[in-house]
Amino acid sequence: MLQIGDQAPDFTLRTTTGATFRLAEQRGQRAIVLYFYPKDDTPGCTAEACSFRDQYEDFQDLGAEVIGVSSDSEASHQKFTQKHRLPFPLLADEGGKVRKLYEVPRSLLGILPGRVTFVIDKQGVIQYIFNSMQRATDHVSKAKEVLAGLAR
Repeated sequence: MLQIGDQAPDFTLRTTTGATFRLAEQRGQRAIVLYFYPKDDTPGCTAEACSFRDQYEDFQDLGAEVIGVSSDSEASHQKFTQKHRLPFPLLADEGGKVRKLYEVPRSLLGILPGRVTFVIDKQGVIQYIFNSMQRATDHVSKAKEVLAGLAR
C-alpha cells in the first residue's frame, strides 16, 4: 500500500476534453488533489464531485489542482462534467490501471471500486491519503486542511 512520504506514481490518462494528463508534468508547478471515486452520477460520487466544485476556488487559492479518476469512459465523464458544471478534469481510467498503480482498495463488499483521495505536494510526494466510501464529502474538507497546513 502506498504511504505518506512516498513519491506519487506517474501516469498518463485522457481527460474529459480529450487532452492528455500526465502527473509528472505537474511537478514543481502545483499540488494535486487526486481523488478516485467509484462511478459517475451515483449519489455519493455526485455529492463528492459537487463539493469539490463548490470549493474549487479554495483549492486554487491553496495552489492545488483537483483531478477526479474513475473507470468510466470519456463520454460518461463529459456528461457528468456538463451536468454538474465541474471545473476540474476527470480522467478515464478504463480498465483500472491507475487505480491499481495507486493501490486503491475495493469497497468493503468488494463490489464497487474504492473512494480514496491523495494529496500530492508540488514535488510529487504523497502528503495525505484518505480512504472512506461513506464519508464522500469529507474527502474535500480533509484535503483542504492538509493543503492549508502545507501552505504554512
